[in-house]
Amino acid sequence: MSLLAVTREVSPSIDHCELSFQGRDPIDLARAIAQHQGYEHCLSDLGARVISLPAEPELPDAVFVEDAALVLDEVAVLTNMGAASRRPESKSIAATLASYRPLAFLADPATLDGGDVLRAERSIFVGVSRRTSREAIDQLRALLRSYEYQVTPVAVNDCLHLKSACSYLGDNRILLNRSLIDWEPLRRFELIDLPEEEPSAANVLLLNGQVIVPTAFPRTQALLQARGFSIRAVDVSELQKAEGGVTCCSLIFRA
Repeated sequence: MSLLAVTREVSPSIDHCELSFQGRDPIDLARAIAQHQGYEHCLSDLGARVISLPAEPELPDAVFVEDAALVLDEVAVLTNMGAASRRPESKSIAATLASYRPLAFLADPATLDGGDVLRAERSIFVGVSRRTSREAIDQLRALLRSYEYQVTPVAVNDCLHLKSACSYLGDNRILLNRSLIDWEPLRRFELIDLPEEEPSAANVLLLNGQVIVPTAFPRTQALLQARGFSIRAVDVSELQKAEGGVTCCSLIFRA
């Protein structure tokens, strides 16, 4: 089965993105576009066929396609994102995913951002955050029950999403910043703590045996290399100004 990565071009209005945990710095649009293209090239180099959707000029956050859907082997769940301004992004994502998966939808009053969903094989951990509600976790658990996934809530404290604080690295390993979440539900995993100097570096992306890490976090790159991981560093500094990371900009799944 081929590996697909759905992405979306950077919106020209990205400077007006939603922000929750950091101040607003001007985003260099041309540089953000170039960085996003470099990210797509990295996905392609690592074996994914990139499906790049056109930019949504009126939707500043639309480049962060991960938040709109959870794509599993059996089904794609459209999430009803926590920021109401972002919900129009879902229409084109649903139309794209319908070619590959049956669709399911979370319904009001539930809200969920895909960035709050950490999948580790058949275990799905969902952050309870400003963007994701317990009602959404209940709905997701009901939708996935027949597929035999275990859905577990995780309290998120001082960051936007669960995957702002942790990422799954395969083979029962999780990279994390314990101070940002209630990590007790993750205790059965081998937990790899971030370097203290890089508390925001937990969002990394495992793809075909390599770990994509932002260039802004060299200590985290060195930590993972010392543990035997192969690293691909990408510059996403302009997207990070929009509270984005390397998982946020793609939906990756097997065709």
